[in-house]
Amino acid sequence: MNPGRRLTTRRLLLAAALLLLLGAGAVVFAVFWRLPDVSFLKNPRTSFSIVVRDWQGKEHPFVVGPKNRDWTPHESIPATLKWAVIVAEDAGFYGHQGIDMEAMREALRHDLEQKRLARGASTITQQLAKNLFLSREKTVLRKLREIVLARRMEASLSKARILELYLNVVELGPRVHGVGAGARYHFDKNPAELTAAEGATLAAILPGPRLAYNPRLKPEKVRRRAARIVALLEQRRALSPAAAAEALRQLHGATEPAPASEEELATAEWDEEVLPAEEIAPALPPATVEPAPPVTPLVPDNALPQPFRPVDGVLPSREGGLVPSPLVGEG
Repeated sequence: MNPGRRLTTRRLLLAAALLLLLGAGAVVFAVFWRLPDVSFLKNPRTSFSIVVRDWQGKEHPFVVGPKNRDWTPHESIPATLKWAVIVAEDAGFYGHQGIDMEAMREALRHDLEQKRLARGASTITQQLAKNLFLSREKTVLRKLREIVLARRMEASLSKARILELYLNVVELGPRVHGVGAGARYHFDKNPAELTAAEGATLAAILPGPRLAYNPRLKPEKVRRRAARIVALLEQRRALSPAAAAEALRQLHGATEPAPASEEELATAEWDEEVLPAEEIAPALPPATVEPAPPVTPLVPDNALPQPFRPVDGVLPSREGGLVPSPLVGEG
């Protein structure tokens, strides 16, 4: 190769490397540009507004925090409801730092097979980041920003605070956000009054309240998913066999929900969640409903199945048919 051609090749390689660096820098800049500081979320007395969309796409302000009349503090949310949401949405919640890498690998494999962004594999922390700060658009950039915010939240907030915020902003019906409003809308109760069956039902609705798991449009589908959640709670010893059996009895004997409203029927015509259920809700592992061996009153720490491990060394006493759980009284 003559010297002139060698020099041209070297310049081309340098130019390509420079373009790659500039491209990588642009991506990093786009991901981190104007990301909010999440440290203010540590204060449990803080209230702030976000924007939510109704089922016709209109935007509305929504207050997050104690100034919202439906705000439900962590200690007022039943442990069974917390665990129902965890086993259904993010079974490894207490074991990860905001990101479930295995779930993300599975989602990436599925998306490549489908040639579209179908599964999000978002943890509870990632969902909270999206609900508070990001849009619902399915783009790689939004996903990267969601991951960064989730890691920041895990570094700044306790698991209890993350769960409290999450359960107070999740959508559970038409302009129904948070378990306080959700309990009243679906059961005419306060969250503290919810039974295990009702908590499992809210957890079953959560992935697709507009259509896929709308109890007014698909009541039997919601009941089946709630029953699987109850069975998982029993298997993982968050419910005793007797409490699980009672919850299943209540689910099978539940009255039909009120007919779908005009808003819900109209939503069924266009809703973005008109997708196969498995692409909306996390797939629940197989669960049986046969009676399990009796739960011992005090379960050794090393015998608690993941993620049912004590947090910060605290393992509260058993109460209300629940096996000791880090959710009860966690600070």
